Amino acid sequence: MRRFFLIFLGLQLGLFGLNMLNWVQQHVVLPWTSALASLCAGLVTWFDGSTAAVGKVLWNTSNGFGVSIEAGCNGLEAYIVLFSGVMAFPAAWYQRVVGLFIGFLAVQSLNVVRVISLFYLGQWSRPVFDFAHEYLWQALIMLDVLVFWLLWVRWCQKDPALQGDAQGGIVHA
Repeated sequence: MRRFFLIFLGLQLGLFGLNMLNWVQQHVVLPWTSALASLCAGLVTWFDGSTAAVGKVLWNTSNGFGVSIEAGCNGLEAYIVLFSGVMAFPAAWYQRVVGLFIGFLAVQSLNVVRVISLFYLGQWSRPVFDFAHEYLWQALIMLDVLVFWLLWVRWCQKDPALQGDAQGGIVHA
């Protein structure tokens, strides 16, 4: 348990520190955030042709409302928490790769829903937008990380290929 906690904490500290570096912000975070805005705009235009993305801003071209996807709202920070949990847990490397890949898709898919819902909530009601942005979606994204991680841990422990495999880190009694 102590080993898990120390690795989990160390990875988070290191990755969050790395995430704050100007070079990483400019060459990884900002391009990712712009791609997220473009993806959301592309999905929304199937139903609403008045939506566009400019950089990290998703906006409605007919009424001028827009949401700027800032650091902390692009799903990368939630993924850092999930990444740290998966890497800290004693599992086989193929299980970690599967968990990291599917976990990335889960976090980012929910984040797309989050951004699009906030885009429409903001056009409807600013107080509802503020509540959903600051409280509801923050909790739901982290709940997604926790639930996914717990399901992944359960899957790791049920893998028959690791029955009694101490090298994989899991010993079944």
